[in-house]
Amino acid sequence: MLAVIIRQIPIVSIPFNWLESYFHEISHGLAALLTGGSIIKIELFTNGAGLCTTRGGVSFVITFMGYAGATLWGWGIYTLAGAHKRVAQYFSYFILLVLACSVIFWVRDLLTLIIVAIVISMFVFLVKMKTLQYLQIVLQFMGIIILLNSLFSPMYLLDGRNLGDGAALAASTFIPELVWIVIWCALALFACLNLAKSPRKR
Repeated sequence: MLAVIIRQIPIVSIPFNWLESYFHEISHGLAALLTGGSIIKIELFTNGAGLCTTRGGVSFVITFMGYAGATLWGWGIYTLAGAHKRVAQYFSYFILLVLACSVIFWVRDLLTLIIVAIVISMFVFLVKMKTLQYLQIVLQFMGIIILLNSLFSPMYLLDGRNLGDGAALAASTFIPELVWIVIWCALALFACLNLAKSPRKR
């Protein structure tokens, strides 16, 4: 419920929008790397939008994995954070490593650097928590925020402009953009329902 409320507060929700945007773009990038391509650069913008420029790889997988990847990150963060205190701590370090690699290899502009630095500071705050149970709770909160944003973000593609991942998939597969939006939202909704039914561990 707190995650739902935070999403409605304009200024407070901004860093969490950047969080989802980062995981969306890095998912494009990782999909490129895993299918034999490369990441040219990652850009993040103040309004929560982003862009990952890639070269090579399987374009369908790269395009699809933006929204789908953000869902998987949110789902995975929540699940791993709840699995065990040490798992939550080590996974926080892993995310910091991914963020650091992004800064070193793929961030090319000052605005993106500032936004990623803010996201890094959020995870540094986490790993410095002396009580690991609090780390678990905050990390799970972040996972839910990412998951909720990945549930609602595809709906912004319903703007009639024929731009974005949905339009790109529609052009390459001849399957309407609306179908891809429904698939992404359904995946995020399934993840939310799965977490709601899962037992809590500490």
